[in-house]
Formats: sequence, C-alpha cells, structure tokens
Amino acid sequence: MTGPARRGVAATALVAGLALVATACGGGGDGGNGNSGGELSGTVTFWDTSNDAEKATYRKLAEGFQKKHPKVRVQYVNVPFGEANAKFKNAAGGNSGAPDVMRTEVAWTADFANLGYLAPLDGTPALDKTEDYLPQALGSTKFKGKTYAAPQVIDTLGLFYNKKILKDAGVEVPKTFAELATAAEKIKAKTGATALYLRGDDPYWFLPYLYGEGGDMVNARDKVVEIDDEAGVKAFKTIKDLVDSKAAITDATDGHENQLKALKDGTVAMAIDGPWDIEAARAGKAFKDKRNLGVAPVPGGSRAHGSPQGGWNLSVYAGSANLPAAYEFVKYMSSAAVQQQTTEQLSLLPTRTSVYDLPAVRKNEMVTFFKPAVNGAVQRPWIAEGNSLFEPVKVQMNKVLTGAATPEEAAKATGDAYRKLLKDYK
Repeated sequence: MTGPARRGVAATALVAGLALVATACGGGGDGGNGNSGGELSGTVTFWDTSNDAEKATYRKLAEGFQKKHPKVRVQYVNVPFGEANAKFKNAAGGNSGAPDVMRTEVAWTADFANLGYLAPLDGTPALDKTEDYLPQALGSTKFKGKTYAAPQVIDTLGLFYNKKILKDAGVEVPKTFAELATAAEKIKAKTGATALYLRGDDPYWFLPYLYGEGGDMVNARDKVVEIDDEAGVKAFKTIKDLVDSKAAITDATDGHENQLKALKDGTVAMAIDGPWDIEAARAGKAFKDKRNLGVAPVPGGSRAHGSPQGGWNLSVYAGSANLPAAYEFVKYMSSAAVQQQTTEQLSLLPTRTSVYDLPAVRKNEMVTFFKPAVNGAVQRPWIAEGNSLFEPVKVQMNKVLTGAATPEEAAKATGDAYRKLLKDYK
C-alpha cells in the first residue's frame, strides 16, 4: 500500500533503534509531562512503519528532533507494517507499551480514533500551517469533526515497467488491462518475460481493477454496499483472466517481496506498485541503469482509470504521558523541511503544497509522475471500518485466483461480508 499504502510491505526487523524492548512504555518516562519549566524533556517513543529501504532515513530524521530539543530522547522503533495495526491496538487497549507517536496508514486513523486510542490534535502544536496541506491529504485525518493526525506522506499506485523489455518486445506501455493482455504474448515470445506480476495477496491492489470498471467498495455518503454489483464481478474476472491467460503471474503470499524480486531480476516486464518501492526496485540488476525503470498510470478497465489514494499520517496516542513533546515531534516530522528530505532521499510524495515548489522536489522524476496521479486518485471511504473492508476482498481474491469461486460468487460473498460489518448499509 498507502497500501496499502504500503499495504503489503513487511519490514524484516521488528525492533530497530535506540535500546528498545517490545514492552517499552509509551509516554514520558523520565520526563514526566515533558514540559518542565517550558522546555521539552523526557522520552518520545516513535513507532515507524516504513520499509527496509526507507527506515534508515526515517530513523535519522526522527533522531534529528533531539538536536532541536536536547532534553528529549527519541526512542525509535521500526514495526513491520503487517504487524503494526494489531500491535498498536493490543498496546493501546491494554494501556501498556503504546508509543507516543505512530506513523499510521491512512485507513487506520478513523479506526484508532473510533476506539478512543488517538488524541485529537485540533488546537495543539502538532497541526502546524494546515493551510499548506493538500486538501485530499487532510481527508483521512478527520473523524467525527475532529482531527486525529497530521498528513506526512501521500501516494497512489502506478505501473512500473522495464523500458528495455517493452522496447525489445516492440510493444507500447499499455493504457488498459486489455492492451496489457494483448501485449503479453509478444513480450513472452520476444523476451521470455511475463508481462505482469499481479498482487493476488493484497486487496489494496484489487482496487484499480474495481475502479477501472467504474465500481467502488461502498458509497459511504449514502451507506450503500457497491462491491457486489456488475463492476465488482468484472474486476474479479479481470484478475482471473490475466492469470489464466499467463499474461500475469501471482502469488498468494509474500507478494511484495516476490513482485519486487521479479521486477528487479527482469523476469516480469511490469508491476503495479507505489513510490515507496522506487529505490528498492532500482537496486535490482534489471535497473543498473536507473533510467530503465519507467512509471506510467495504472492501466484502466473498460470504464475508467482509477487508483486508490494512500499515504501515511502521524498520530499521537491518547494515553501518552508526554503529550507536549509528542505534539512537537509530530509538528517536526510533518514539517516542510522533513518532507523535503523524504522526497529527495526516498522519492516519497509530500503532503505540503509548499514542498512541491522547491526545485529539488519539482525536478524529482517520480514526483513528476506521481503528483498528477495523486491528484486524480480515488479517495477511499474514511470510516472506522475502512481498513476492515479489505479482508473480505483478500479472501475472495484468493478463491477466484485458485478457482474455488467464480467472480460472481466472490462479488456476492464480499458484499454479504460488508453488510454484516456495516449494519446500517444497504
């Protein structure tokens, strides 16, 4: 993901950082309220969910807060994305071990806020220069009229492609999944590569197929389940057809690592991915010449082009014992200066409009593509159950791809699951 984000990312180290243990208590520790005599002090525990290619940068940036506030100790913890949601809920729900600040996937914010685990940030130092944020980035930070996060990164999906493979095969970058399927045979015959790696393990990657048919998961405004209509059926059929025709390969597990490896090794010509994997992809032998990695819009379906809006927010734990320092830490980590560094070093997209005006950011080739893509991305329903909408899709994707369910059966089963989850939806 964003995501899942990065929805499918699984970092390898559960804990990395400054003298950590999994039960390290969130909050002020030796610093009490962290504001003795007006100067910030104590400990700020930060749970970072960035991936292997990003975490060294995020750790260094987080530790930079200590230079601004010498009496504050930043306790950095890298938590694998796949474990972070449950780990935070367990810690916050048990009132033991939750961090002061967490880098939360955009779909988690409303969920955590609904449970009472996040501190409202309205009127605190954490929300600094809110007029500078992209309006769409602010959408996922709000729940029931309050703001529970500061936007830190925004993203969406794009089509990563190996320029040499497509050139050798004599095919253009596909604009639709139908074009991709048609080009696949030529790509295989001329280069030996499979056209596409299809993420069958992560439901976030299902959304472009759904949006491409003009569909959506739910209509949150009118409280209507939509995934089991015709568009949902067509989306399930598209992924099944791509795999059955051998235009795509897939895997039910470890899709993130397998996709990256296939792309880096040149065994696939294309993969749908996000800006968080740019540096990791370029580390592969297929992209020794970094210019060989191309990025294009995600192919469309029969009705539209669509890719989900993802990203990452910074949230403060409601039970933090060091709220003053936590608020300032969020302000620092979501500042224009820090966002500029994450763009320059990791090619991640800022959430502040002012950062896009900086020459180094404006000239970043991946920002050049992904910023327009983000502008046209589809916002997901920012509801408390938003993150829970993915699991039924994941189950049915697997059934469709393995032949255990037809696209029609999968769409119906997903819709039925949604109505059980969302009691007041039609």
